[in-house]
Amino acid sequence: MTDHASKIVSACHAPVPLAECALARAIRAIGDGWTLLILREALCGVERFDAMHDDLGIPRSVLAERLSKLVVEGILEQRPYREPGRRQRNGYGLTEKGRALTPALVALREWSEAHLPGGPSRLRLQTQDGQEVATRLMRADGSVLADPTEIVAVATPE
Repeated sequence: MTDHASKIVSACHAPVPLAECALARAIRAIGDGWTLLILREALCGVERFDAMHDDLGIPRSVLAERLSKLVVEGILEQRPYREPGRRQRNGYGLTEKGRALTPALVALREWSEAHLPGGPSRLRLQTQDGQEVATRLMRADGSVLADPTEIVAVATPE
């Protein structure tokens, strides 16, 4: 590590208050396991409560609470539907804010396949024309960052 890089790392070692940390805020919004699995369902186009419940095996009360929270956060929106002869119900779909989580969910999937037991996922994420998608770290100038160890956390001044 260069002397300059060493100074950057030690300068940013001071903690940033959690209220000012974007990662901490994101974890509060979507960080529990059930919420991430609900987002997986929504990313796959599953909109109905009963389908999510059946797919995930999640307790109904937990699913209802997590869906409500995701709606309040603006990540999901309610979408009314009515089956023939039934009352109107609400399904759930990703908002623009929710769709913006796609790269994070793809990155989690890639990390899991590379570092956790179980092998490749049977759930393939691809473009509509059938091309598999992958995440890449990029610098602000658009160049690909091949080595994630080049990343350092730097606290900005208050």
